[in-house]
Amino acid sequence: MATPEEIELRIQEADTARSARRAAAARQVGELVQRRADIVEQLQDIERQLGDVLANAQDVIDVDEMAEFTDVKATDLSQWLAGRKATRAKRKKPATGASGARSDASRGASAPGTPKPGSASAAVEPAVPPTDTTATPERVTAQVT
Repeated sequence: MATPEEIELRIQEADTARSARRAAAARQVGELVQRRADIVEQLQDIERQLGDVLANAQDVIDVDEMAEFTDVKATDLSQWLAGRKATRAKRKKPATGASGARSDASRGASAPGTPKPGSASAAVEPAVPPTDTTATPERVTAQVT
């Protein structure tokens, strides 16, 4: 039979090994999450640049022609272009007086999800969803704060 001191020593040894594994797992998860966040930020920057290039070239080449020349789906190009426009529209919104409070005009009788004429949400073009999802991986959007 083990003495109380031996039992306590065995528990401490087991806890030490477990704590080391827990710390290593937590450290690895933290590093991977940081790496993922960096990559997401880089991807968002690239998509913004793609949208800018497409927008600046619209006077000489449209999305369909660009898709034909680059072998990139027109739906992807349209999403990058629309994403760029949506990002700019969000920055131009006027600040509200009360934090998070909606104006009375936004609570009108229109159907939910229906933008009112002249509202900022009416000016934002929605992203065009891809039509062929069998060959392309699902896109994941990340919220940036």
